[in-house]
Amino acid sequence: MRILTDQIKDKLGDLHAGDTILLSGTVYTARDAAHAKICKMIENGEELPFSLAGATVYYAGPTPAHDGLPIGSCGPTTSSRMDKFTPTLIEHGLCAMIGKGKRSDEVIESMKKHGAVYF
Repeated sequence: MRILTDQIKDKLGDLHAGDTILLSGTVYTARDAAHAKICKMIENGEELPFSLAGATVYYAGPTPAHDGLPIGSCGPTTSSRMDKFTPTLIEHGLCAMIGKGKRSDEVIESMKKHGAVYF
């Protein structure tokens, strides 16, 4: 199934565990430090660096860049490190996360309540 990142909310009912998808569109990369900063910005009523409405975030762990490149290889990082921040981001519109590992019960309930998916 092909899904554009700005259409994930509309496709949630069509997705099932184990589905293979082709995801196209804007995907933001943020780890625990960025999540903490974004939650603090929400708490302070500050403008966010990107809109969370319908956003997809990839929990990536980059490696050092090779000569002439802006970044090295990126692979998924452990999602549970973001769990204490994730419900807040979902409540503010985050609808998809890409990472590895199990999620907390609180994150799962927030995904169900607000309509989000974890790849």
